[in-house]
Amino acid sequence: MKLVVTIERDETGMIVVECPAIPGCVSQGATEAEALSNIREAIAACVEARAASGMPVTVATREIEVAV
Repeated sequence: MKLVVTIERDETGMIVVECPAIPGCVSQGATEAEALSNIREAIAACVEARAASGMPVTVATREIEVAV
């Protein structure tokens, strides 16, 4: 399964990674590599929990264009 994640640095310097297709699926790490490793684990846990609860594994996400 391939999923898009967002990556940003928070005010403490930690790298925060979120998976928009799975509501509430967020992780972090001191480095980008650590944060990406952690989000992989978080995604696996979120998918398992959502499936066990009978919830859809992911929600729909779309890329759209916005004139700025």
